[in-house]
Amino acid sequence: MTTSRILIGSSLCAVMLATSGCGSLRGNSQPRQRVDTPPAEEIFRDLEAEKGRVRSDSTIWDIFKKREDPGRVGAVNRYLWNASLDVLDFLPVQTVDPFSGVITTGYGTPPGGGRAYRATILISDPALDARSLNLALHTRSGPVDPATVRAIEDAILTRARQLRRQDSRL
Repeated sequence: MTTSRILIGSSLCAVMLATSGCGSLRGNSQPRQRVDTPPAEEIFRDLEAEKGRVRSDSTIWDIFKKREDPGRVGAVNRYLWNASLDVLDFLPVQTVDPFSGVITTGYGTPPGGGRAYRATILISDPALDARSLNLALHTRSGPVDPATVRAIEDAILTRARQLRRQDSRL
């Protein structure tokens, strides 16, 4: 039993040593053309300096630090995100992008309703705020009355506040 373990271990070491240099060989010998663009680190540092905070170098231990806002998913508010999906659960979801905050749905009929609706939701800010939520609602014949859109936005905001309250109790 120990002989087989030694044999397996030494063969794994031999395979790792043999393949460790495979990625360092270059096939073409043509030199790369130099492009005068700043390195990515400078670009990110400039972008974050514009926001008013300078980016420090991160380490593996940063995962244990307290996050800025636990209510964020990418760049959007998670409560608004989940509330939008809860309130408009009767609509079939076509595409979602939590990093840009866009949810697009297909046509669906609400329970007890006769019209088919389609929605596009944009959550533009990580804050739980009415200005962060933008909703476009359409029927097959065109846009919906602004009062209906406002009522659905209010329902989404109310549900988001309920979700945040439930999280704070835990």
